[in-house]
Amino acid sequence: MDKIQKLDRRTRYTRQTIKDILLEELKTKPYNKITVTEICKKAEMNRGTFYLHYYDIDDVLNDILEDFLSDTSGVLEHVLCPHKQNCTYPFCEKIRSSSQYQVLFLDDLTSARMLEKLMDSGKEQFVTHLMQNSLLTFEQAESIFYFQMNGCLAINRMMIKQQCGDWTKIQQTIDQFIKAGIENFLFHDQREEFL
Repeated sequence: MDKIQKLDRRTRYTRQTIKDILLEELKTKPYNKITVTEICKKAEMNRGTFYLHYYDIDDVLNDILEDFLSDTSGVLEHVLCPHKQNCTYPFCEKIRSSSQYQVLFLDDLTSARMLEKLMDSGKEQFVTHLMQNSLLTFEQAESIFYFQMNGCLAINRMMIKQQCGDWTKIQQTIDQFIKAGIENFLFHDQREEFL
C-alpha cells in the first residue's frame, strides 16, 4: 500500500511539474514553439519519463485545461445566473484568482483550445434551454451561444492584458448586457422562470 501511495504521489508530482513548466514557458513564447525537449530539460527529466505521463505537448495542455475548467459552472449559469441578483461568473472569478492560468488567454492556440472545451461542455444545455423558452431556431440560438462565448473570451483577454483592476464592475456590465439581449427573445410569461 505504501509503495502504491508513493508511486501515486510521485506521478502527481511529475505531472504537475510538467504542467507548471508548460505554463511558465507560455509566458515567454507561443505554445506552438514549446517542445518536449525544453520541458524535459527544465524539469531535469529524460524524454522517457515525460512519455510515461503524457503522449505529447497537446496532452499536457489538455490536462491543464481539465484542471482549470474542472470546477467552473455551466455556460447557462455564467450568462443567466438563474434566481440570482448581481451574480458574477465563476469562470471569470477563477481567471482573476488563478494568475498562473492567465497565460492561457494570451496565446491564440491555447485560448482557442480553452474556448473549444468550454463550448463543448455547455453548448447543448444553453441552446436547448434557449430554444425551449423562445421562438428561436437552432441556428439562431447556436449563433447567440457562439457570440456570447467568443465575446467573453475577448473581454477576459482584454482585462488580463490591461491588468484591469475592476473586473467585478465589468462583469456586471457584461452580465446586464447579455441578460437584456437574451430576455428580448424569451416568451413573456416565462421570463421570471428563465431569469
